[in-house]
Amino acid sequence: MNQEKIGKFIAKCRRKKDMTQRELAEKLNVSDRTVGNWENGRNMPDLSLFKPLCDELDISVNDLLSGEKVTQQTYQEKLEENIINTIDYTNKKIKNRNNYIGLILITFGILILITAIAIFPSESSWGSVYSVLGVIVSLVGVTQFTKRLNQPKKLIVNVSYFFMLILILIFIDYIGVVNIHQAPRFSLVKVSGENVIYYDTPFYDVIRCNVNKESETFKVIRNQKYDRDHIDNFCNN
Repeated sequence: MNQEKIGKFIAKCRRKKDMTQRELAEKLNVSDRTVGNWENGRNMPDLSLFKPLCDELDISVNDLLSGEKVTQQTYQEKLEENIINTIDYTNKKIKNRNNYIGLILITFGILILITAIAIFPSESSWGSVYSVLGVIVSLVGVTQFTKRLNQPKKLIVNVSYFFMLILILIFIDYIGVVNIHQAPRFSLVKVSGENVIYYDTPFYDVIRCNVNKESETFKVIRNQKYDRDHIDNFCNN
């Protein structure tokens, strides 16, 4: 579909009807800038405007999509060609719209993640809630890009992206524990003792000794079984 050719044809037919861009725009309930974009080939009229536009310009939809007056001899050939081009154009437009929405959702989801990590304290449950929300929003954005894939590929891409985000969050959490000495955000189990808290995370455990004291320390150890009644022993080793 040659947008530039169609745009010039719209302009030619409009002038032939002694109409300004504003007059044509008013008849179609659009802005004169919209008509200008059509005639400059920047974009196409919406499908819903094809018939009203053609009625105002005294042309057929086949003429409009061809960018010229179609002769009787070539009418059927042009019609079939224009149907295919219109379907292709519509599919591309839908794909671009889905990609645009997907990009917005992915960006918004990542912003939620960054905000959750930056604003909420590491032990705040709200930080975890907003982090999960950010992952979900971002994942919904990815699904917009994978709509045209077959089901197995779609599943692989979506699941891979989900686990990649989770691993990134866990890695950032680990860096915070080691370098900033903060409690892990994503612990599965939290066990408290007299002066110690034991955090059990998916890939490692954290022992927080001398809680809220000047001598407070964080120890990162491998995942292991722990005795709830004797967790203080971890700080005595």
